[in-house]
Amino acid sequence: MRALAVLALTLLVGCGMVWRDTDVPMRSVTELDLEAYAGRWYEVARFPVPFQRGCTATTAVYGPPEGGEITVLNTCRRGTPDGQVSQIAGRANVVGPGQLRVRLGRIPFPGAYWVLWVAPDHGTAVVGVPNGRAGWILHRSPDIPPARLAQARAVLDAAGYDLSQLIMTEH
Repeated sequence: MRALAVLALTLLVGCGMVWRDTDVPMRSVTELDLEAYAGRWYEVARFPVPFQRGCTATTAVYGPPEGGEITVLNTCRRGTPDGQVSQIAGRANVVGPGQLRVRLGRIPFPGAYWVLWVAPDHGTAVVGVPNGRAGWILHRSPDIPPARLAQARAVLDAAGYDLSQLIMTEH
């Protein structure tokens, strides 16, 4: 039964939609200060991914770096901002400049996590994945100023993402 669940999860993730033109080069930041990146981030927008179906009021908390790794705690509410809490914890390690490999919960395979842009004040970040099946705009509070949102969207656009598919997250 467990093997069937792993196979189903692998197929679900492997068959997801691609939200970016993978022929467009995607570049991560050349330097990522993990100390400054640590803390709570609010998901402002995302591309539809199966593992976040039904999620709203989504946050990510990254712990301070220890030995090249950070802890990860992703939380969302199911259905509405007051809905049932759903969480998954894990760890991420640096695999390149601005590039992390994330392992969450019992998921048997790691995921790519590329930081494409971080605002100078570390108040906003844009994250993508090379295969184009996911992407996020994160901000230190649930309300992002319009000019900052425009900057984040421009980063995704430059990486080949289809902005018409971006979903704003309700908080």
